[in-house]
Parts: sequence; C-alpha cells; structure tokens
Amino acid sequence: MSTSRLTVAQALVKFLSVQYTERDGIEQRFFAGIFGIFGHGNVTGIGQALEEVGDDLTFYRPQNEQAMVHTAAAYARMKNRLQAFACTSSVGPGATNMVTGAALASVNRLPVLLLPGDIFANRAPHPVLQQLEYSLSQDMSVNDAFRPVSKYWDRVSRPEQLISSLPEAMRVLTDPAETGAVTLALPEDVQTEAHDFPANMFEKRVWRVRRTLPVAEDLKTAVERIARARTPIVIAGGGAIYSEASEALDRFATAFGIPVSETQAGKGVLPWNHPWNVGPIGAAGGLAANRIAHDADLVIAIGTRLADFTTSSKSAFQNPGVELISINVDGMDAHKMGAFPLIGDARATLEALTAKLSSAASQPRNHAPIAALKTEWNAAVDDLIDPDRDGPLTQPQAIGLVNAAAGPEDVVVCAAGGLPGDLLKLWRPLSPKGYHVEYGYSCMGYEIAGGLGAKMADPGREIYVMVGDGSYLMLHTEIVTSIQEGFKLIIVLLDNGGFRCIRELQTQSGSPSFGNELRYRNAATNRLDGPFVQVDFARNAESLGAISYTATTAAELATALERAKTEPITTVVYVPIDSQDRVPGFEGWWDVPIAEVSDQPDVRAARNAYEDGRARQRWFI
Repeated sequence: MSTSRLTVAQALVKFLSVQYTERDGIEQRFFAGIFGIFGHGNVTGIGQALEEVGDDLTFYRPQNEQAMVHTAAAYARMKNRLQAFACTSSVGPGATNMVTGAALASVNRLPVLLLPGDIFANRAPHPVLQQLEYSLSQDMSVNDAFRPVSKYWDRVSRPEQLISSLPEAMRVLTDPAETGAVTLALPEDVQTEAHDFPANMFEKRVWRVRRTLPVAEDLKTAVERIARARTPIVIAGGGAIYSEASEALDRFATAFGIPVSETQAGKGVLPWNHPWNVGPIGAAGGLAANRIAHDADLVIAIGTRLADFTTSSKSAFQNPGVELISINVDGMDAHKMGAFPLIGDARATLEALTAKLSSAASQPRNHAPIAALKTEWNAAVDDLIDPDRDGPLTQPQAIGLVNAAAGPEDVVVCAAGGLPGDLLKLWRPLSPKGYHVEYGYSCMGYEIAGGLGAKMADPGREIYVMVGDGSYLMLHTEIVTSIQEGFKLIIVLLDNGGFRCIRELQTQSGSPSFGNELRYRNAATNRLDGPFVQVDFARNAESLGAISYTATTAAELATALERAKTEPITTVVYVPIDSQDRVPGFEGWWDVPIAEVSDQPDVRAARNAYEDGRARQRWFI
C-alpha cells in the first residue's frame, strides 16, 4: 500500500482539504476554511501544518474562540449544512471558550469541526498552562467538557487513530439527522508526531447527502389522515429550509388549502405575503397562526423539533381530537408529542405526499377564513411598525424601518433577548435565507459573529445584525474580524439600558425590577438601582474600526440605514429606544414558573394567572 509520511496535523489538514458533499448532483468542497487562535497547544502542530500544506484550506484569525464557532455555525446554516468550517484552539481556556459554541451548533444541528489542543499524551511534561488535574485519573482534561455538547467526540492519542477517527467525524458532520459539533481533541505532542498514512486517505472523497423517503405504508397512512382533516395546519421548521423545500411546500399548501405557520428556524420558507402563510406560531407567535392552531384537528410538523416556544409549552392545540404528523430526518424529533412519524427528507416527503394526495382526490379547503385572519394579523403588524406613530422611537418601529431598508435577498441576524420574539412577529422576509435568528440555544453574543458567518457564506447579500446593548457588550470583537477580512456588516444596536427583556419577564411575573438593568450601584441601598451607566457605543464601534451613526428618531434611523448601505466597511447604527413600548403577546403562552409562596401580592396574582395557563397544557402520547 502506498503511504505518505506526515505529521498528524499535516495529515489532518490534507484530509480536510479533499472532503466534498453532493446533493441533487451539486458537488462542493465541504470545508470552506478553518478558524483558529493559536497557543502552545496547537501552534507548532496544526499551525505549522496549515502554513506548510494548508493552501487549500483558507485560514482565518478571529478575535475570540467562542465567536469563531458561532461564525462557523452561521456559515453552515446559510449553506444548508452542505459546507462548514473547522475551528482550532490551544488547550485550556482557548478550548473551553469553544464549549458554548459547540452547544449552540449541536442544539441547532449545524456542522462544525472543533480541533482543540490537548495535554501531552506521553504524560512526560506537566500540563503547563492547562493545570486542571484530577487525582483519580490522568486521562482527563478540560476537553472532556465537550463530550455532552458534541455529536461526536474523540481524543487522538496515537497517530494511527486519525485514520479511523476522521471518517467517523465526517460521517456525523454530513448526516442531516446527526450533525452538530464534532470534537477531535489533539494532544500537542501527537499533533507533531509522524506516521506513514495510507495515500488514499488524501484522495478526494464525496459524501452524498441523500434525500430519504418514509416507507410506503407510512406515506399511505399520512395521506389518509391529511385527506380527512377539516382544519389542518402546517408548522414549518428549519429542516424545511435546510432541505430547500420552499417550492414543494408552496405546491402542497396551495393544492390542498393548508395554512402554513413558521418557527424561528423556519421563518421565510414561504414569503410572508404568500396566501397560505399565516405567520409565526407559539409563545412568540401571531394571532392568525395561534388561532388556527387552537382549533386544528391535524398538525403537520415539517422539520421542527416541536420545541417549547413553538407549541406554547404544549398548550397551543386545544382540539380534543387533534392528531400530529411529523416529517423529520431525525427519529427522535419525528416521534415527539405522540406524532405519527414520517422519517425522511422534508422536500422529498412533501413531493411524495403531494403526488399521493392528488391521486386521492383530496379537496382544497376554503381560503376565505384564512385570508380574513391574515388581514387582521397584517393590520396588527402594520400598526406596531408604523414609523409615524407619536412618541419616542420604539423597538417595533426600528424593526420595521430595518425591514423596509433591506432588499428582498438581504438577511437579518439576531439571537437571544426580546428581539427574536419581536422579529418573529414583525419581520417580513421574502427569501428563505432572509431571516437568520438563533433561538435554539438563545445565545447572547451570537449576533455579530453570526452575521459575519452569514456574510462569508453569501457576500452578495447585505447583512443586518440587530443586537441589544447587553449582547453587544458580551461579544462585539468580531467587528474587528469583519473589517480585517473585508466582510461588511450593518449592525443596528438597540440600547435599552441592559437586560431589559429579562427585566420585563421578571416584572410581569410579579417581582420588582432586580439585577437586570445597566445601572450604577446605589450606596444607599447597596443595590444596582442607581442611575443608568452611559456607554458611548458609537465611539466604541469606531475604536474597533467601524463607521458609526446615531439615530434617535424614525427619520434619523431611515436616513442612517440608507447611508450605511453606501459605506464600504462595517457600520454600526446606534439607536437608543423606549424600552417600555414592546410587541404584545398574541394568544400564545410560555411556561415560566411563578413562586408558589410569596408575601408580595403581585407575585400571588401572577401565580394565579400561571395556574390558568398550566390548565391548558396537554400531554401528547
């Protein structure tokens, strides 16, 4: 057998550079590049290999290890999981900084390959700069923290282990049902050790992403249930977008008159103004979808995990005879809430159902009630985003103005806090990739790094990052990376004085405001209830190399957004807003437990309301 003598790190880099995916006859390189921050645990291993043999694997140097994993995850999402990035760090804090990003990628089923350095496999040196030692084992390091947040984990302690570990890593990364963070912990001495690797290990390999179909008997049962349903509703999740099922869903909904609701990950699968798109569903949903869901006799879940927000904590479906059908590539998600499982690709399964339903002569349903609900919902949104409303600029108005400035193919990026819920209700996308909100893990700090990943995936689109001041302060450093690499972002920074979303949840639960606002400590009370801390966000952005604008009115924001589009580099539009004027709930509910015993009357009242909500929860078996 022909061999190539390489270090482990060199073999790793060469292997990654020849991995490809193919779906529907379209072939592309799987790894678009590698993000890395070097330290003693990887600079002489992977760093040396990238410099010597890594010409086909573009290297990017970000500013923060957590952020680079977020950027990689956002890139994979924009690429429908058919392309990804690797991320490398040193052992120790550089590695554990990536754990949050790993969890986000796994929760959202987005492929990311993590390559943290690890302590010496030969155990001769002390674990310098890593220093976490266990008295009962020498086979554990901080990288074991990746195990519960990775879909595949391995420690390569001998060079020849790479030969079996890398194909397993690729198997998971390219499997739509299993994908997420894959972690290969690489001891720093092993990275530099040489081995005679099989030469065919470095030949081009294409991983076919197959469009699987449910078995024929299951399709037949689903067709029978859909045909007899009188008030069905579709819930479209992220899987519908990743499988590129927009056209198939359009044909299915239109042919059989089935309204389509959206999750955070599925928003945009149909244009907002599609006749059968009834908007967002669930705890952060709109009145059209939530009212239809309340009475639905059949729920068809497509590519969604039926998470808590989507189902209003299992209180959304109140028809006593409601049935669920779930189309999903993952068996666990397909079986949730007692659904009849159709385990298969969303697009291929919808196409099969459409063909069989047409043969079964299923009759289209009356569109008039749907149209009336859509009209009522659209009017509610129009009122909330109206830029001419009197008073200080509000968050809903800001969302509407950014939406109006964005082109039909442009992208809004957000995560965590109150903005995602408001965006789900108010943003009106026309493109399946126009709405990019990370809410599977609800990770503060994702926004700017995620915007960078979205821009890298599709530089022709304008990327609008909407971020609150709390998230901005957590992880704004990738502004520097966006400027360094020439990937322009438009960042709309809404300042409401801290973690005001959680403050509102707190006060709505009957408790006084405590610990969520960005205030000075009050010497008289020893609490953080003094004046607001004034942060000059515009100058902060400029100090990182960005251009900044400040907008305090609707007219100023509209002007700033137009100017931002003409700027050549990342631009931050700073917007102080009235934090008290927010988007109301629209008949959704979220299970947030309230203290069962309290001396505060407001807490007791909130507990009573909570018990009313719990009474609507249902078990689905």
